[in-house]
Amino acid sequence: MQNMMPHGNIDQSAISRKNDYLFRLSIKALIQNENGEVLVVKETGRSWWDLPGGGMDHEESIKIAIARELKEEVNLSGDFTYKVISVDEPAFLEHANVWQVRLVFLVKPDLMQFSPGEDGDDLTFIKPSTLQDSSRDAERSVYRYSQLV
Repeated sequence: MQNMMPHGNIDQSAISRKNDYLFRLSIKALIQNENGEVLVVKETGRSWWDLPGGGMDHEESIKIAIARELKEEVNLSGDFTYKVISVDEPAFLEHANVWQVRLVFLVKPDLMQFSPGEDGDDLTFIKPSTLQDSSRDAERSVYRYSQLV
């Protein structure tokens, strides 16, 4: 039996079948300065700019995961506030053979002091519009996420 949904036909037998799927959760932090520029980092071994962030470890809270990733990539110390601004649709990462869901947070640190961390080679504040037409998807995403705040 099939049920018509707005997005197409759904196989009811697939719905009743128990499945156990695992997703990698990727968290990204969008940090803006007083000029509206966004903090970007070149992670170790990469040649492109991206928002700082990475995979959430088991048993971490969201705040602990954000704090850990920001310490590793941009040496953030001190407290911060955060709110979710985007949850991307799951995407398959061929290089890792895993499905990933990206959560993007607007992060407001108490201290706006940054330097490359152990997992970051370089960082800067950049006008998001300069990345709008980049050949790199990660850089275009920085622009796209910046338009949400």
